[in-house]
Amino acid sequence: MNDKEMLELAAKAAGVEKVSGGYINEEWMPINWKPLDDCSDALRLIVRLKLNVEFSDGYVIVETNGGSVSFELGNNPFAATRRAIVRAAAEIGREMK
Repeated sequence: MNDKEMLELAAKAAGVEKVSGGYINEEWMPINWKPLDDCSDALRLIVRLKLNVEFSDGYVIVETNGGSVSFELGNNPFAATRRAIVRAAAEIGREMK
């Protein structure tokens, strides 16, 4: 899954809709939503989707009700954590009808 697909599925899970030129939230307000780059947007995904985030042996693990996603922390643990959060949210979005 590429970043665009992952963001669209994560947005679906979080109730954020993609429109021409950007995203809107459930109040239909335009927002600059970039959870792969912005820690506060990634944190909003954690809270909205009730994700559990853990760190173990150089990995970040994000647990959802249906499974978990893990990424190696590597040289940029913040980017790896955001990516794991978005990927977990995308998995939730994929399961939604």
